Amino acid sequence: MKTIAAWLLALATLGAQSSLEFLNHRHPVLDAHNCYPYQGQWADRLDRALGTGFPIAIEQDVAWRTDSAGGRGTAVVSHEAKPIGSEPTLRDYFFEHVRPVVEYALAEEDQANWPLIVLHFDFKSNEPLLLQGVWDLLGEYESWITTAVKTSNPRDLSPFQTRPILVLTEDSDAQEDIFFKRVPVGAKLRLFGSAHTAKFFGNSDPERAHSAATLPPEELLTELPTNYRRWWNNSWSEVEEGGQANAGDWSAADVLRLRSLVDHAHRLGYWIRFYTLDGFFPENERGWDANYNFGSPESVRKRWDAAIAAGVDLIATDQYEDLGTEIKLSRIWRSH
Repeated sequence: MKTIAAWLLALATLGAQSSLEFLNHRHPVLDAHNCYPYQGQWADRLDRALGTGFPIAIEQDVAWRTDSAGGRGTAVVSHEAKPIGSEPTLRDYFFEHVRPVVEYALAEEDQANWPLIVLHFDFKSNEPLLLQGVWDLLGEYESWITTAVKTSNPRDLSPFQTRPILVLTEDSDAQEDIFFKRVPVGAKLRLFGSAHTAKFFGNSDPERAHSAATLPPEELLTELPTNYRRWWNNSWSEVEEGGQANAGDWSAADVLRLRSLVDHAHRLGYWIRFYTLDGFFPENERGWDANYNFGSPESVRKRWDAAIAAGVDLIATDQYEDLGTEIKLSRIWRSH
C-alpha cells in the first residue's frame, strides 16, 4: 500500500513539478516587501524595485476605501485596513505605473523571460467588496496577466497562459471562494493563492515558536497543490526559532532546516517564499519593521546567500538594491 501511495503522489505532482520552471526558470526572485508609500513617505519604493531589474516581485497591501459621494469604493494601496483617504489607488499606483514596461514586453513578445513582474497581494481585510473589486480590476488588465483555465478537478493543474505579470495572493479561504470557487469551469483564473500551513502546537508564544521551527516540513505542509493554490508562504520563524529578532549565529543546522523546507515544497510542486529578510543598523532604517531585522548587513547577507543556494523562489526584503545585487552576483558566480 505504501508503494501505491508513493506512486500516486509522484503521479499527482508530475504536472505541478513542471510548472515550477515557469517562475524564472527556478532561479530566486527578489521580492520587494511593502513596495508602496506609507502616508506619502517612501514614495520611491516602486521605482526602486523596478530599477533592480527583472524579474521582480512586488508586494502590494490593499484595502477598500469607500468614497464619500454615493458610497462607492475602490481598492487602494495601504498598510492599514482602514484607509484615511490619501492612499493611491491600486489602478494608478501599480497598474498604470508599470504600463510602459508591460506594453513594451507585449510588443517584444519575448515570452521566455515572462513573467517579468510577480504582483503579490497582501489583503488587509477580506471584505467582499474589496475582493470583488480587485477581481474586477484584474479583469480590466487581463491581457497583461498570466492566467490558467479552471479545471473541473482542482487537483488537475492547467498550464499557465503566459503574460508579463503573474498575480499571487495568500491563503485566505474567503479569497479562494471569490477568486476560484465562483469562477466557472473553463474560465480563466486571474490570480493564485498560497497553501495552508499547519497550525503550530502550544499554548504560549514560546511553545508555538518552537513548534514552527521544529515541526518536520511534511507536517507543516501536508496538501498537494491545486489549480488555485500554487505556492507556499513562510515567515522566517519556520527556519530560526523566534524569527529575525531572536536569531543567533547562522549555523549548519539552520542551513539544513532551510533546505528541508525548500526541498519539501518543491517535491510537492509549490514555489516557496520567505519573508522578510532585512539587516540594517538603526540609523539606516527607512520605514522598515524592526521585527524583520537581523541586526546588521552581514547577518542578513548570510541568510540571503543561504536562501539563494537553497533555491528559495521568492526572497522578501525591504533592502531591494542590496538583495538584487546579491542575486546577480550569485548568477555570475554559478556561471563560471
